[in-house]
Amino acid sequence: MTIASHLQELRRKHENLSTLVEQEQRSPAADALRIAELKKQKMRLKEEMARLGHH
Repeated sequence: MTIASHLQELRRKHENLSTLVEQEQRSPAADALRIAELKKQKMRLKEEMARLGHH
C-alpha cells in the first residue's frame, strides 16, 4: 500500500467516525463513553495522517 492510498483510507475512516460521533450525539440515549472513544479514535487517525503527510 502506498502512503497516498494509506492516507486516503485513513481519511475515509476519519469521516466515518465523524458521522458516527454526530449520530451518537443526536441520539436521545447518547452514550458519553462511546462518544469519547470514537473521538479518541478520530484523534489517533488524525495524528497518523499528520505524521504520514509530513513525509
